[in-house]
Amino acid sequence: MKRLLAAVGIILVLGIVGVAGSYFYWQSRLDAPLALEAPVLYQVPAGAGFNQVVAQLEAQGILEDAWAFQVLARVQPERIPRLRVGEYELTSGMNGLEMLALLGSNRVVTYPLTLPEGRSFSQLRDLLNNAPKLEHRTAELSDEEIMTLLDREGTFPEGWFFPDTYRYHLGMSDVDILRQALVRMENILEEVWAARSDDLTIETPYEALIMASLIERETGAPEERREIAGVFKRRTEQGMRLQTDPTVIYGMGDRYQGRITYADLREATPYNTYVIDGMPPTPIAMPGRASLEAAVDPLPGETLYFVSKGDGTHHFSRTLREHNNAVNRYIRNR
Repeated sequence: MKRLLAAVGIILVLGIVGVAGSYFYWQSRLDAPLALEAPVLYQVPAGAGFNQVVAQLEAQGILEDAWAFQVLARVQPERIPRLRVGEYELTSGMNGLEMLALLGSNRVVTYPLTLPEGRSFSQLRDLLNNAPKLEHRTAELSDEEIMTLLDREGTFPEGWFFPDTYRYHLGMSDVDILRQALVRMENILEEVWAARSDDLTIETPYEALIMASLIERETGAPEERREIAGVFKRRTEQGMRLQTDPTVIYGMGDRYQGRITYADLREATPYNTYVIDGMPPTPIAMPGRASLEAAVDPLPGETLYFVSKGDGTHHFSRTLREHNNAVNRYIRNR
């Protein structure tokens, strides 16, 4: 009897030791570093279950013991996060449990997309269509259909998207970027308009958006924006035409090949400010915040003309004679 009890005791001890050993081995597999020498991108597929994901990670050589995590899902399901679709960066210093926490977080890999100031809506669409890993929902849509999709039916799209760098992740679409840029422009325009000067010649926020687009296309020099706005304001007050080349170029559309002629300046288009009075009917580009602020706060002064000096800045003149001399100096001689 004593021998039997001793044998049973030994078996129990061995069983306990075996269970404990198995448990600690299992835990060690959960805590083991990923089998990586360098960071890799892993995409959680849409609709994939937990077991499918860990099996895929093992097949790709990232995770060595998928069984340990499948056991965890059965005995301690509360420790398994709900996996989120997207791309994640897995690193060599990460263990399996840390990886699972990452795959259940919102720390997905993101990509930048810069919408530069002064670009047209057509150029913006080209940037979106060429953005990698972005779902292209608008590629085959017309401009009108895009604005309807953005709940702005009947709105002409030019100028309504704020230029900035936006970040997106796998699963986002060009519509998401457009919606962000549209809402930002609406909010910033409202904010800038609320802080406008008292003696403007423009009367509505939309006119401010149009004016800002002209300023944006005329100069990239920050110190000139308010002075150009001042020139346009004084020209309007004196009944002069704005005569700004970017409106001619915009009215030419695809016919523009890098230069404009005297015939182009005389061509009657809705945008040619050498021919029409006042501003064009719509913006001609995406203005940045600085141009929006300049449009509603023109610099006081007496200048009525400006001409490019060829270095990104302009020579400003008060009289036509001074302006013609500047044209001879900076344009005709060149």
